[in-house]
Parts: sequence; structure tokens; C-alpha cells
Amino acid sequence: MSRFFRGGDDSSTDSSSEEEEVYTSEEEEEKVQAEDESSSEEESEEEESDEESSSDEEEGAKKKGASRFLQSDDESEEEEEEQSDDEATTKVKSAKDKRFDELESTISQIQNGQKINDWSLIANEFDKLNRQVVKLQDGSKAPKSYIKAIADLEDFMNETLAKQKVTPKKMNATNARGLNAVKQRIRKNNKDYQTQIDAYRKDADAFMESDDEVAAPKVVSKVRFEAPVVSAEQQEEDDKGFSTVDSRGKVVQYTPESILKHLRAIIESRGKKNTDRFEQIKVMETLNKVVPITPYQKIRVLQTLISARFDLGAGGAAQMPLDQWKAAERDLASLLEILEKEKDHVVVEGAEEWDDDDKLPTIPEGEKYLKVPGSVVSLIERLDDELTRSLQAIDPHTSEYIDRLTDEGSLYNTIFRGLLYYEHLRKDASLEVPQESLNRIIQRRLDHVYYKPAQVVKILEENAWKQVSAEADSEITPRSQSGDASKLINILSNYLFENSEGIIRARAMLCQIYFLALHDEYYKSRDLMLTSHLQETIANFDIATQILYNRTLVQVGLCAFRKGLVYDAQNTLQEICGSGRQKELLAQGVMIQRYSQVTPEQERLEKQRQLPFHMHINLELLECVYLTCSMLLEIPLLAQTGSSPDVKKRIISKTYRRMLEYHERQIFTGPPENTRDHVMQASKALAAGEWKKATDFIHSIKIWDLMPNTEDIKTMLAKQIQEEGLRTYLFTYAPFYDTLAIATLSSMFELDSRKVSAVVSKMISHEELAAALDQVTETVIFRKGVELSRLQSLALTLSDKASSLIETNERTLEQKTQGSANAFSRKDNRGGGQRGGGQRGGRGGARTGGNPQRQAGGTQFTGGALGNAVRG
Repeated sequence: MSRFFRGGDDSSTDSSSEEEEVYTSEEEEEKVQAEDESSSEEESEEEESDEESSSDEEEGAKKKGASRFLQSDDESEEEEEEQSDDEATTKVKSAKDKRFDELESTISQIQNGQKINDWSLIANEFDKLNRQVVKLQDGSKAPKSYIKAIADLEDFMNETLAKQKVTPKKMNATNARGLNAVKQRIRKNNKDYQTQIDAYRKDADAFMESDDEVAAPKVVSKVRFEAPVVSAEQQEEDDKGFSTVDSRGKVVQYTPESILKHLRAIIESRGKKNTDRFEQIKVMETLNKVVPITPYQKIRVLQTLISARFDLGAGGAAQMPLDQWKAAERDLASLLEILEKEKDHVVVEGAEEWDDDDKLPTIPEGEKYLKVPGSVVSLIERLDDELTRSLQAIDPHTSEYIDRLTDEGSLYNTIFRGLLYYEHLRKDASLEVPQESLNRIIQRRLDHVYYKPAQVVKILEENAWKQVSAEADSEITPRSQSGDASKLINILSNYLFENSEGIIRARAMLCQIYFLALHDEYYKSRDLMLTSHLQETIANFDIATQILYNRTLVQVGLCAFRKGLVYDAQNTLQEICGSGRQKELLAQGVMIQRYSQVTPEQERLEKQRQLPFHMHINLELLECVYLTCSMLLEIPLLAQTGSSPDVKKRIISKTYRRMLEYHERQIFTGPPENTRDHVMQASKALAAGEWKKATDFIHSIKIWDLMPNTEDIKTMLAKQIQEEGLRTYLFTYAPFYDTLAIATLSSMFELDSRKVSAVVSKMISHEELAAALDQVTETVIFRKGVELSRLQSLALTLSDKASSLIETNERTLEQKTQGSANAFSRKDNRGGGQRGGGQRGGRGGARTGGNPQRQAGGTQFTGGALGNAVRG
């Protein structure tokens, strides 16, 4: 088959290249000589035809009638000669040139595969490329285009492999096989061209412009339509004469008069299929640079441009690209700057849309402003949400997260400028700016400062005021009060409390309580929490507000602990920490339940609610505080119930009790390794009266270093352990004493005698201890005969067991009869006190009175009578 009828299919490349080898250099020289001779003959024939043309015209003029339409033999010969001339003008390429064209085509296919991430196509084209380059090598040197292609392909492969390590989405099987094939071949292949690849990577432009490569010999011929070599500067000058065309081939002109028409077309195409969003953004960036442009056109272009950038992150789990977010932030700052300068142009919600794209709107008669439809606060909220989504997707333990977090400063400045703009609009009642818009932007400002220390808030405020002019001031938050963070939070919260309702009002109160608790204002935060009555209505709010409520509750509990209020701290943290779902309730992680059936949509929504890492509360510190407070309350209570069986059993923390029982059942207990082990070991020592050992265990927990004033915290804990150790000792060993000197207790627990007297007096007044305090002799006189006898203790134990058995029997009957067991219910109405006395928080078991049985393996609790309470 002749080479002139060969198709452009890539699959026939090898066969075509073999056929082209027939054309040797000798044949090409003969062809050149033949063409020279034919060209000289053509020139002579042209001269003769020019001379004869005049005579032909005269003869044609003489022809008349039908003979005018008949062709003579001479004319037919001339047409054949013209056709042969046209064939002679076809460009003739050598075999080497054609091989270079095939090489460029294959490289183009590889680049297209990289754009769509099609590794199957890349693998096939890479094999073909290596076969083609063998015929084009000059010794050990390969063509520069080939070197560039394999170097870029290796870089792209390394980037793809790096992305695969950090992204959970996996490739399909075909793509993965292609990637592995290229990975195995390219590194082995590139070793042969390493020197050239290094030279290319060192300076790509210099490598491509160098003349090291031996140029293919050019055939001297008189072939027409040769493409001239054009320099880069000349190419740029030539491009200036060209115009941009659309998909239909029509010229697109960006003029001030056509800006509104282009915007209209872009707005109408948003949301449609096969819409190139990046192309729309480029068009609007071009429109933004058109000169001259009016403020109205500038505002409309920036509004549409910012919205188009947000469309890039409109997917369910997709996040907005970083460069587009920064560009949107700059565009929003430019929009606010224009609105600050052009006082007669305002962006308000509910304004009428301008429909005439051929002319610009003007300020109506009798009005002061040109109203542009839009919402600045919505753009600010979307920008804030996109930053949060970006922080959620970044690994918080990398430098990338810290770099991304620095953008919060510029976002806060934008929020601050937006607040000043809305304050300016609210001054004119004719604009009818809704109060809700101002409340929303104040809430965004409050959301960015309530969880930060006062020093950080002060720096944020100083930077924000530097971005505005010196004459600008705020009526809500004056410049003079920007240095005091507590005043700022108080002003913003009170404003929202007075001018809003519903969710925004509740969130403002919670933010103020959180800030006060963070800065050790416990009593103020506690009083605000109680007077707000949010604990009664929080279930009616949205999930984000409930998460904020949980965070505030935890922060109040931590503040109480730092103040030394152990009972208040444990009572506050009980609701969150006692559930075992701290991570989920605080939106700091997704809890995967073993048998839960969560739909992908629910899981996606749960992940979207997660807080960025820099807003997290340390869960290990929270658990340590909760367990320590539970220990200080539970150990004396266990000692009291163990020594007095008639006392109704009460459980303060079921979570702590389960951990303590599990620790007691361990056959071998090693040294403590984590926070939980330290607290359990300290509990065991405190129950045995070894308060110094318990203090050492608690102080050795390293998590205390994360709290401010660490030494004060440890001193407070040592004091609390001494007092609770004294109470535990008195509860445990009171039956064995008739009298006990205050001085003995003071030396035993290293407490002041007045403090010991105060503790004993408090226990006596609360009827926790059957004793009297003799102030003259400074002794504690214990009353005898109030404790139960052996028979009475056994009778109470039997009663508890019988009560527990009846309840179990009733539950079993109710399950079997499917709820119809009410007909057999007893009428004696056993109260919760008896049931509570017989239960152990789900663990069951009998109290064994004064003669407890030893547990298997000899692991009996070492706390004296306290061991009976733990097992009972």
C-alpha cells in the first residue's frame, strides 16, 4: 500500500516506519535532481504560456456561438500541466522527520493521560515511546523531547504515589495496574539517560535551547509552504493581533459595555452540566481588569467572582482549593474597600435586580443610594465555613495545618470590616437593613474569640484595627475598649442577648460562659449557666449549639477543679464523662459503634460537625480530672458504707466504680503506665490510709503540666488527699476506737489540729460519724452500741438478696409475657431505696457483713472494711 493512503492511526506506526525505510538517501537525491529539472522546465513553460496567453485571448474573442463552450486539445493539455504543478507543491518529509512527528504524537498522548489520571493509557504509550526512540537515537543521546517527557512522567508518578499514601480513596484495579507497570519500568529506563535528565532538571530552558543534539539533515528542495522559524518575542507580538473566541468560533470582546452581558451569561450557566468553572473564573478575572470600569460593574463582577470560587467547593465532601480560598478572601476585601469608598453604592438584600444589560443603572431621583442586590454577610459566612472545612481535612500534626491556621487572622480582619460596614448601613433607616444580618456577623466574630486566651484576642483586635482607617470607629465595640478581651466578649454577648433570640441568643450566652470559665471566673460562669436555664431547653436547639453547650459545661467543670472545688467539678463533669462518649459529645472525633447501622449520609454529616483541632479540649486531661475528683469522693463513701451496713448504698460515679472493680480483679498489678493506672493505684493507697503514696501517684501524672499554675494544682491536690485520707481513716477504723486524740490524727496526716477538728466536727454534724468532740481534752469520743450486731447485718444482707431476686424475676416475667406482667405486679410498692441498697450499679452481689469470703487468687481489697464495700 502506498504511503500516501496510510491513515493516522497510532496502531500502524511500526509498520509504516518499516515501509518508510525504503526511501533511502540516494533515492531522495535522485528525486531532488528530478524536481530541479522539472522546476526548470516548468519555468520555461510558464514563459511560453505567458507569451501565448495574449494570442489565446484574441482567438477566444473570435469564437462565437456554441464553439465558445467547446474545449480544444491545447486547452486540455494546459489543464493537465496545471494539475501536475499543484501536485508538485506538496511538502515532502523524510523518514526521520516522520518518526519525530510520531514521537511527538505519542508524547502528547502521555500528557493527555496525565491530565485525566489514566495510567492504563500512559503505560501503553510509554512502551510505544521507548520503541520509537530507538530509531531516533544518536549514539547514547536521545531526543530532548523524549528526555523532557520521561523526566516529567517520573515526577508526576512520584506525586501520584505520594497522594495515594495520604488519601483514603483508592484507584480502580485497571488504573492501579497501569501505575505499577510504569513504576517498575520508568526507573529502570531512566537510568540509561540519567545525565541528560539531571541536566534537564537543573535548567529546563537551557537544556531545551542547547545545540548538543545533532539536527536531522535537511533536504534542499524547492518545496513551498515551509513554516518559518519564529522567535518567542515575535510570537508574543503576533499574538497581540489575535482575539479570544468562544466555543462557536465567534470573537469575544471584553469591553466596559459588554461586562453585564458576560455576567448574565455566566450566572445563567452556573449549576448546569459540563460547565467549566475555572474558565468562568478566568473570564470574570479578565472582566475585573477591564478599563474603564464603573463601581457598579466592579461590585457586580466581584460578587459573581466570589460566588463562582465558592462553587469549586460545593461538593459533599470536597473542600475549596487553597489558592481559590485566598483569592476569594482578597476579592471580598476588595469588595469591602470599594463599598467603603463609594458611599452611594450599597449592597443590601432584597434590592431589585437590574435587567437592562445595555446601559448602566443610575441613582433614582429622590434617593441617596444605588442599591445592588446581594449579601456581604453570606459571603463572609461561606468564607468562614470553607476555612473550617479545610482545617478539618488537614492532618493537625503537620506544618501544613499551622500554615493554614494563619489565614484565620486575615479572615478575622474581613469579619471586622464587614461588621463596620453593616454598622454604617444601620445608621440610615431608609435602607431597612435587617437586624439579623448584623447579629449574624457579630456571632461570627464572637465564634472566633470566645475559646482563645485574652492575650491572643488582644493581638487579633490590634491587627484588625490596623487594617481600617484611623477615623473609623465602631459603636458596638469602640476602639478604646479593644485592648480588654473580657470587655469585648461581654459587649458582644450582651448585644446579641438584647437584640436577638433563639439560637444566636443561646450561643452568645454560652460563649460568654465559656470565656469566663477559661479565665478562672468560676462563680460568674456558674451563676450565668444556672440563670440561663439552658440545661432545660438545650435539647430543642440544633446539634451545633448542643456541642457548644457540652464544651461550655466541660470548661466550667475544669474551672471548678482549678479552684479546688472537687465536688462541684465532679458533679459538672459527670454528665459528659460518665457517658463514655466524650469524643462524640464534644465533636472531637467520630465514635464507631460495633453494631450501629450508620448510613453514609449520617457519617458525612457527623464528620462535617467535627471541630478543628486547635479548638479541641484535651480528653486525657479531662479524664484525669474526672477520675481524680471521683476518687476523692468515692473512697470515703466506700469506707463509710463498708463500716456501716445500715447506710443506704450510694454511687457517685459508676464509671469510676467499674474501673476500680476491674483493677481489683487483676491477679498481677504492675507499675502504672497511663493516667487511669495512676489514679487506680492512688485509690488503692488512699483506701489503705497511705495518703503520701497516693499523693505521689497523683503528682507523677504528667498531664498536669498542661494546666496553668501546675504547682498550685499539685498543692491543692495534696491538701485534698490529706483531708479525704483523714475521713477515710475515721470511717474505716471508728469501730475499733473508744477515744482518739486530735494530736494523733494531726501528726498522722500532717494537718493542723484546727483543720482536723473542723473535719471531725463537720462529719459529726452531718451524722456521718457517731462520735463527740471533747474540746477540753481535744479528743474524739466514739459512741458504742450504735453499730449493728452480727445477726442484724446478716438479716439486712438476706433482705437485699431477696429484693434483688424478686426484681430479676419480675423483669424476666415481663420479657416473656411481652409487657403483660403488670397484672401480676405486687402492691407493696417496694421503693427505690431497697432496690438501690441491693444493687451495685449492674454488678450484683451480696454484702457479706463482717466475715467476707476471700476472692479467688487471693486478690482481696486491702482497704480494711472498704474491701467489703467494693465487693458488696
